[in-house]
Amino acid sequence: IIPPRSTAVPSNSAETAPTQRDRHLQMIQARGRRGWQKAVNYGWRSLGEVAMMRYKTLIGRRLHARTLSMQKAEAAVGCKVINIMTSLGMPVSQRLV
Repeated sequence: IIPPRSTAVPSNSAETAPTQRDRHLQMIQARGRRGWQKAVNYGWRSLGEVAMMRYKTLIGRRLHARTLSMQKAEAAVGCKVINIMTSLGMPVSQRLV
């Protein structure tokens, strides 16, 4: 989901037949942008992208094994390594208001 711009306005048919974008704009107006992000699970995509970036940075951008079974094993080992490293060093953070 791409968030609508802060200057976005609903379409002409928003009252009769709202599109997904119109519904998102209505939700942003009612709950605020932060409330909309929580309602549509906006952060999940970002978490997935960060996980892939972490994997590619530490393990590498490509698999080195040639056969599919060995590629699966290589990917599983890489995920296990990332999970161990993450469990050892994840900071506990709190949002400041």
